[in-house]
Amino acid sequence: MGTDALTSADILAGLQIAIAVMVIVLIYHLLFIAVDVRKVLRRVNELTESVEEMLLKPISMVDQLLQWSVETIQENEKKKAKKVAKKKSSGKKGRDKK
Repeated sequence: MGTDALTSADILAGLQIAIAVMVIVLIYHLLFIAVDVRKVLRRVNELTESVEEMLLKPISMVDQLLQWSVETIQENEKKKAKKVAKKKSSGKKGRDKK
């Protein structure tokens, strides 16, 4: 029974080595988790862009349709106003001649 007994300093040194190895393994795993999270976020970003395009296409078409209809209505109102103005001016000329 000699000096082969473990001292508290030996146990403490062993625990520090074990903790250092565990921290290295933890950092290694965190690196892979970070890379996977980046891949997932990139995919989510692509999906949201696709959904945005799908939603914006019909909205854009409706917007173009509304612009066309407003322009058409405004053109028709201008034509009607010109016709009314022509009728009024031609009616006055006919009265003035009598």
